[in-house]
Amino acid sequence: MSGSRKLNYQHLLYFWTVVRTGSLTGACAELHLSAPAVSAQLKVLEARLGEKLLVRSGRSLTPTEMGRVVYGYADEIFGLGRDLIDAVEQRPTRRPLRLVAGIDDVLPKEIAHRLLGPALELKHPVRLICREGTLERLVAQLAVHEMDVVLSDSPIAPSLNVRAYNHHLGTCAELWMAKASLARSLRRGFPKSLTGAPVLLPTDDTAIRRALDQWFERHDVRPVVVGEFEDYALLREFALAGSGIAPVPAVLEQQFRREYGFVRIGTADGVQAQFYAISVERRLRHPALLAVSENAQRIFAP
Repeated sequence: MSGSRKLNYQHLLYFWTVVRTGSLTGACAELHLSAPAVSAQLKVLEARLGEKLLVRSGRSLTPTEMGRVVYGYADEIFGLGRDLIDAVEQRPTRRPLRLVAGIDDVLPKEIAHRLLGPALELKHPVRLICREGTLERLVAQLAVHEMDVVLSDSPIAPSLNVRAYNHHLGTCAELWMAKASLARSLRRGFPKSLTGAPVLLPTDDTAIRRALDQWFERHDVRPVVVGEFEDYALLREFALAGSGIAPVPAVLEQQFRREYGFVRIGTADGVQAQFYAISVERRLRHPALLAVSENAQRIFAP
């Protein structure tokens, strides 16, 4: 970092305190400084970084988009400072590790739960924050460090123009399943029996949908698409109500049988459900993400 861009951590502390307390008045009371003094130092920080960090909203100061990024770093910096004091004074620190995970809508929530579960079982406490959305929106938040990882059924596409890395977690077969009353009538003569059958599918902008459409073409099967869903949880609810058959990752078969009463109709041979952790790091370093990666090897073991 050049001299003109050197960071003054005292200025960063003032900014962090303003955002954390929600107002200049609250920050001044905590810092035991006057409002003009804090305001002047905030302006110096903005000038050093070359970015507007705070905007006035009524009587409060709220961070800009870049301000939220800076606050995230500041929160980590001063949190580590508290841990340092605890270590020097030989007090055990129980400050939780923070893991912000984005969950692609098309990813079955049961898969997300299985992958992330071990993060909460580490000896050191972890605070898990999950956000859902489309892959494009989640990756945009990942790019500005608003989250640590995105879990998805497909790798990040070069067209998104974001520097991020795909960490392959595993692969499994895709099954066709439905409630027993519907499944029994379709098991005989599979896969031709699916012609004319009601089917529930992810939307056509997803990797798994494209693979399933190709499977229909290969087998010359023409089902009736009664629903398309961005959110797999909603797709599952319609299947649970008996509205149609659903594609289900094979690793979830036993859970869907036990909890939802689903029955396997057949396997979508040649279709592989893929699962990825997307991060801005070439190698995963966060302890909770390492636990997720290790657990994935067990979940998707052949």
